[in-house]
Amino acid sequence: MFRFEHTYLLWVLLLIPVIVIIYVIQLRLKKKELSQFAEGNLLPFLIPTLSKTKPFLKMILLCFGLLLVIIAIANPQFGSKLEEVKREGIDIMICLDVSNSMKAEDLSPNRLEHAKQSILRLIDNLKDDRIGIIVFGGDAYVQLPITTDYNAAKLFLAQIDNGIVPVQGTAIGSAIELSLNSFDKKSPTKKSIVIISDGENHEDDAVKLAEQAAEQGITVSTIGLGSPQGSPIPEYYGGRNVGFKKDNQGNTVITKLNEQMMQEIATAGHGAYAHDNQSSTALSAIFKQLNSIDKKQYGSKMYTDYESRFQIFIAGAILMLIAELVVSNKRSKWWDALNLFGEKSS
Repeated sequence: MFRFEHTYLLWVLLLIPVIVIIYVIQLRLKKKELSQFAEGNLLPFLIPTLSKTKPFLKMILLCFGLLLVIIAIANPQFGSKLEEVKREGIDIMICLDVSNSMKAEDLSPNRLEHAKQSILRLIDNLKDDRIGIIVFGGDAYVQLPITTDYNAAKLFLAQIDNGIVPVQGTAIGSAIELSLNSFDKKSPTKKSIVIISDGENHEDDAVKLAEQAAEQGITVSTIGLGSPQGSPIPEYYGGRNVGFKKDNQGNTVITKLNEQMMQEIATAGHGAYAHDNQSSTALSAIFKQLNSIDKKQYGSKMYTDYESRFQIFIAGAILMLIAELVVSNKRSKWWDALNLFGEKSS
């Protein structure tokens, strides 16, 4: 198992292309200055020690040295021991609506993207809880099985869009039923379902299925997205807004938050309801509900002993930077003899 201990430091790698751009600009300015003294074909005779390739080699060595230094500081590690670690938490299955109505832009940038941001905040507030993701439209599909890997959850979350399910609709009941079947029934942990939708359910009896979940000791909480007043569903072609979705009679379709439906599901599931209207406190009721559930001990396989391997990269960086210092900008006889780059001798 490989990982970086300090992944945020890898952003410093963006400095390398900036350094290359500055080098190219500096090289052009220097060439322009030299052209004021003599034509290009005369420079080798006026400055016989000038090398065209060695400055380029020094730049390559500097960039590779910097690359290795940044990787070393980020501390690459390899997991060497897989053990079962005892943790205490709950199992949470997040059911995310990806139907076309989630394209509505009464939340910024639209309902679906705003929901994904809310899920990210939810994940960031978890500690030892396990999490899974189900997406649903006209039917429900498991996007991510129950896991303790929050980074994987964020990665799978980023891949979700409105076209991820083949059947359109809003089958909240199917999402609840699939959640019940996706939990590890042998696990002693308490379980909870969080549904994120605009509540325009037309496919099944979600309230009845929420009651069945509650009978099994599984709470069902809901997060309502959108405005009760409604919003049109934009249609895009080639990244451009080409209008709004229309029905068979040519009327613009208005999608509204069915807050009553979402509240009824939460009540039937003995959970909490929150209207996510871009307020920073909108999810507090959901966090409070999840935190009130008794946490049970469970075991999970994970790498517990990581060994750092930054030393290899530090050694390589030192060699690269020493080589950059040793190599001069002047021509040398032995360099001309090697003629690695096909550089003509004067």
